Amino acid sequence: MWNKERWLRQLDQTWVAFDQLFNVLTGGWADETFSSRTWRNRDHYPFKVLQHVINALAFNKNHCKEAFESERMHDDSPPELRG
Repeated sequence: MWNKERWLRQLDQTWVAFDQLFNVLTGGWADETFSSRTWRNRDHYPFKVLQHVINALAFNKNHCKEAFESERMHDDSPPELRG
């Protein structure tokens, strides 16, 4: 049976996986999203510019900061692995 909540969670997890892959392919850590890496390096070029581009594309002026905070809380990990 179709479950909207489960489907949306899977869609979100799939996006996170592609985001992490892109981060690795551009020299980042395997378990971090590109948005989080961008916030972490926001004082250095090209991330200083990229954070504004990513935030605009996400329609959220705090997207990169929120991604970084989410990574620190392990929000995309299974509940058993958090905290």
